Amino acid sequence: MRIFSNVTELKAAQGTHLGFTEWRTVTQEQVNLFADATGDHQWIHVDTERAAQGPFGGTIAHGFLSLSLLPTLTSELIRVDGLAMGINYGLNKVRFPSPVPVGSRVRAGGEILDLTDTAQGVLGTLKLVLEVEGVPKPACVAEQLILYIPA
Repeated sequence: MRIFSNVTELKAAQGTHLGFTEWRTVTQEQVNLFADATGDHQWIHVDTERAAQGPFGGTIAHGFLSLSLLPTLTSELIRVDGLAMGINYGLNKVRFPSPVPVGSRVRAGGEILDLTDTAQGVLGTLKLVLEVEGVPKPACVAEQLILYIPA
């Protein structure tokens, strides 16, 4: 984890890679709970028997489930001290280049793309890449916006 003492120190790190998180396994239980929470019960996610005969050879995580893992994983990559708060400001780009098979292990890497002063604080753009162990293409690539508000 990269720890920054304040937004000034964070701004000096613009353009740097933050490293990678630990690997974690995506389970069928997570996928089922996500399906219940979102109402997306498409068979490629929740029907293990049918999905075994489908295009992915088994169930896969929802793309938005993959995306939803990023906030927790990001907290393993970066911490900025000296803040009143950090606010999720949204996303610029999100892509799902490859699926996340249930039972596979994923990790995230991150890069500080941009840090811009605003009236409220510093708006950061982080490029986050969710990798599946042993798969050459990432599962998710997203630009997350975080508004860092100094204390």
